[in-house]
Amino acid sequence: VSPTMEKRVFLAIFLSFVVLAIYQAYFAPPPPKPSEKTAATTSASTTTPAAAPATGTSTSAQPAPTPSAASPAAPVSNAPRVLVGDSAARDVVVDTEAVHAVFSTAGGVLKTWELKHYSQDGKPLEFVPVDLPDSLPRPFTLATTDDGISKVLATAIYRPSAEGLTLGTAPGTLSFEYQDASGLTARKVFHFQPDGKPYLVKVEASIDVNGAARPVRLTSGPAVGLGYAPDGSRSVPSRAIQMFAGKVKRLTVSALAKQAHYEGTPEFAGVEDQYFLNAALPAGQAIVVDYSPISLPVPNDPSDHTRTFVSYTLDVPGSMALSYFMGPKDLDVLRAVNPQLVRAIDFGIFAWLVVPLLQALKWINGYIGNYGWSIAVLTVIINVLMFPLRHRSMVSMRKMQTVQPEVKAIQARYAKYKVTDPERQKMNTEMMALYKEKGVNPVSGCVPMLFTMPVLYAVYAMLEAAIELRGAPWFGWIHDLSRHDPLYITPLLMGVSMLVQQKMMPSTADPMQQKMMLLMPVVFTVSFLWAPSGLVVYWLLSNVLAIGQQYVTNRMIGAPVPAVARARSKAVTRASAGRK
Repeated sequence: VSPTMEKRVFLAIFLSFVVLAIYQAYFAPPPPKPSEKTAATTSASTTTPAAAPATGTSTSAQPAPTPSAASPAAPVSNAPRVLVGDSAARDVVVDTEAVHAVFSTAGGVLKTWELKHYSQDGKPLEFVPVDLPDSLPRPFTLATTDDGISKVLATAIYRPSAEGLTLGTAPGTLSFEYQDASGLTARKVFHFQPDGKPYLVKVEASIDVNGAARPVRLTSGPAVGLGYAPDGSRSVPSRAIQMFAGKVKRLTVSALAKQAHYEGTPEFAGVEDQYFLNAALPAGQAIVVDYSPISLPVPNDPSDHTRTFVSYTLDVPGSMALSYFMGPKDLDVLRAVNPQLVRAIDFGIFAWLVVPLLQALKWINGYIGNYGWSIAVLTVIINVLMFPLRHRSMVSMRKMQTVQPEVKAIQARYAKYKVTDPERQKMNTEMMALYKEKGVNPVSGCVPMLFTMPVLYAVYAMLEAAIELRGAPWFGWIHDLSRHDPLYITPLLMGVSMLVQQKMMPSTADPMQQKMMLLMPVVFTVSFLWAPSGLVVYWLLSNVLAIGQQYVTNRMIGAPVPAVARARSKAVTRASAGRK
């Protein structure tokens, strides 16, 4: 090819590029604008959320906002393209016979968990705290150890496997999936009512990037309930609860300030209040659990009162597969899920006795259908069983009352001797001889009562913790046996019954001590003014039955004979003087 030909070829190529450049700049049509639907999807998938909750011992809430609180979207050109997701955030409803649940595809989180068989202010009880700031995470917020990935997962629009589920008593499954062009894939699967357990949810969660699994972190968000007592009644505030190596620990806010990070294989770990439990059951899986106390103002409260919650976050090395219990602390419900879960109910040191008493109460109520009258029947049964012990104690105290003048006479003769004086031993010898002659055991009046004390404490613990009494009416003005008597009638009657019982009881105390003992009914009355009315009913009926038993015992053993005792005392005094 000649040099002239080569120049012409290069000139033609150059002129072609010039023509194309001029055409693109001045004559080519503009590119089409993206549709509103495409723009919404791109914006949702590239929104930058705030940081996910961090583990550690901090006592303040860690922000992990929902989509509504997300920061402005990053430029579209920098966002990974969504491969699996939903076009816009929407709710997915799951209805069972016991629970009404609402999930959001924004973050694949739980918004509502209503317990249909339990009420609050005339409505189904809302298990998930309401009126929370958008900066706080919602239940089942998914995260990992990488903050950037966690930000994407917190506000990603997940694709649900169903528009909604209506299950009744049948099991069902709902999954949420997300995948983008960066290689990030996340999946959550919820199995409802496994094995017929209405308040149990099995959760599977996984995160991977380009096929490499990442650690899974799942947070509960603030739990559980209202965080305060709306009527001002006594209640157990939200607190952390866990069971490691067979030992249950309940962690208050002050305890979490010292330690909020735990590792191991707990039987369960979560948050509780007086009647409800939100806990994970790892079933032997090693986990890391971090608790975070949260304090918020009470909604629409001019007094600036606060409500307290505890959030907990679980970390596992890889994909997660464990169960969550979100329901009532009902003995039978908990035992059906896991026998160890029964220990989430705080029955105290006499739990071995409380459990059969509660089972007996529920059995009685199965026939009567009213827990107020069931408590009355159980009270009668308990007092009948304790009748022999009380009778022996009363008889022994009556005998002690009879010989008391003689005992005081002996004590008076030796009052001039010091405790260390050998003559003082003769006083003890004379008193023991007197007790032997009269057939009196000085401690026999106390020992039978010691056997009844565990029963009294166990009944107290049972009625304080039993969710069966929550919202259960008795009659008349008592509409809820778990709350105090609104008219304070039963506590006042209880105080009067204690006063009558104390007056009837035989006593060996001196007049000053007896006057001091009269303060006990007043102290108990004040203490029981705000106690659950079911507990007051039990105490009142027990006092009435004890008064009846004291009356029967007095008729059986007769009145004390102080005149004979005084004569005996004088005779002993004269005999002692003659020996000297």
